[in-house]
Amino acid sequence: MQYVIGFVIALFIALTGVGAGTITVPILVLFLKVPAHIAVGIGLMFAAAVKLILVPAQIAHRNVAWRTLGYMLLGGVPGVLLGALCLRGLATAGSENTLDAILGAILVLTASWQIAYSFRPMRQDRNARDRSPLLAWLMFPVGAEVGFSSAGAGALGSAALLSLTPLPPAQVVGTDIAFGFLVSLIGSGAHWLSFSADPGLLLQLIAGGAAGAIGGTLLSTRVPRRPLRFVLWVWLLILGGQFLFNSYHVWAATR
Repeated sequence: MQYVIGFVIALFIALTGVGAGTITVPILVLFLKVPAHIAVGIGLMFAAAVKLILVPAQIAHRNVAWRTLGYMLLGGVPGVLLGALCLRGLATAGSENTLDAILGAILVLTASWQIAYSFRPMRQDRNARDRSPLLAWLMFPVGAEVGFSSAGAGALGSAALLSLTPLPPAQVVGTDIAFGFLVSLIGSGAHWLSFSADPGLLLQLIAGGAAGAIGGTLLSTRVPRRPLRFVLWVWLLILGGQFLFNSYHVWAATR
């Protein structure tokens, strides 16, 4: 089962550029009953491992805009460390149900925004002014969300790149994958030092994910990204709602 989960998640990452932590954490918590704070760490480690397979191909095809990536990391790195610190505080306080509710709210808000964004026409003015320096400010809250929930790097990063830069679509995807890899790597290191992990589960996910990443890379030029992203966000909206429902049920039972 874990191999299949890893394969499917990595396939979506390669086909759409999003999905690593966003999909991994709710699946681990809801279906495999992994505690949320440990699931976030595993999600970040898995995202870093899968994107390590994808990043060299993006670099080889010159799809990484290094200057733009530098601005993203300027805000994203301190953000991901802050998010990991906040998660550690909640987990240490024993607020597992509160953590589940927050993760559910993040999923619902992110998925709802992305579903609405999906209906916008995908137009980009290649002659528009490059506003890449603003990414340093915008990626700080995105990094904090990644550190706290492992979600958001792919979806919010690509949306920001489309809005603030004149990069072609291939470079938007490549730069966003490189950003997601680096913040996931840094965030996973912070989580590894803070919480106990499950190396066996992580290795099973990575084994399935390696095959999914390779297969997705081969299919990425033949499969339309936009319909797949829409289906992904609808599904994650449902999972986020399940998080909130479960948290409310636990809260009501203790009243």
